Amino acid sequence: MSKEPSQLPQVAFSILLALSLRERHGYEIIKQVQEDSNGKIYLGPGALYTSIKQLRSRGLITEVVHKDDARRRYYKLSGAGAQALKEQLEYYDDVVALAQKRKLLNGMLSYVQAV
Repeated sequence: MSKEPSQLPQVAFSILLALSLRERHGYEIIKQVQEDSNGKIYLGPGALYTSIKQLRSRGLITEVVHKDDARRRYYKLSGAGAQALKEQLEYYDDVVALAQKRKLLNGMLSYVQAV
């Protein structure tokens, strides 16, 4: 019995986050992920569509047909995808709270330099 990992890879999380705003086609997802990450994540088509295939197989996103734009494939979050995104965001919220409690966010650079 195999269980899907609860932690999403960074690219998968970024795609779900981009789709949380609205349905998007591939190029729009690439641009939104790049914007959301302040340019730190660039998805090429290969990485994007490999991740989309995995997210679809896990039931986290679905393909949507747009009659007025049949040449593009659009994707949207499924109910399971919205739940997975919510859980991931709660996890990150807890991690940030812990980092703040340990005073790592502002003081981390001085700690790293001292080591």
